[in-house]
Amino acid sequence: MSSILLDLGIIKNETASSTVFESLLDDKSFLDVEYNAPNEYVMTYWEALMNHPKHSTLAGNIFELIITTLLYRENLLPIYVQAQVAFVPNVRFDALLYNKEFGPISLSLKTSLRERYKQADLEAIALKYVHRKAKCHLLTMHEQEAASVKAKIKSGDVIGLDSVVICSNDDINNLIANLKTQTFEVAGSVEIITSHNMVVR
Repeated sequence: MSSILLDLGIIKNETASSTVFESLLDDKSFLDVEYNAPNEYVMTYWEALMNHPKHSTLAGNIFELIITTLLYRENLLPIYVQAQVAFVPNVRFDALLYNKEFGPISLSLKTSLRERYKQADLEAIALKYVHRKAKCHLLTMHEQEAASVKAKIKSGDVIGLDSVVICSNDDINNLIANLKTQTFEVAGSVEIITSHNMVVR
């Protein structure tokens, strides 16, 4: 059976995670999943994953596929997956969108947070150091941990992240609705140096 994820360019190579993802709904394609709101789509896959014997080892990678395919279904394209940004060294972003108004919009995808929110915050700070208008959202399935980080954002203890988004409730619905008001495009190439004149020998 061919991989729809591979055919659509959502993945570059088939992996254990992509194989499990594509089998979670009895081999139904993600394009055929019916839902009324984004959180319903997420929960359809998440509940199926929680009943899978490999859920504990593959949850992170499959969560990334759930969100990436949701963005695809919502026509939020192009999506940059596991992306690197020029002049932001040593950071690989889980998912990025790009528009002219804000530049990169980062989606950090973590099933649970614990101390991982600190990494996401540092990555957001690094991105905003280069792209001052960038938006950075941390998406998670863990409501209690998300509430704690939301409080840290409000108090100023977390300064890079714009929001923490719980993907099982209206948080994700509101984020998707907001993103759909924007126009996304292919990020341009970067000219390293520009000048009025270049002097050479």
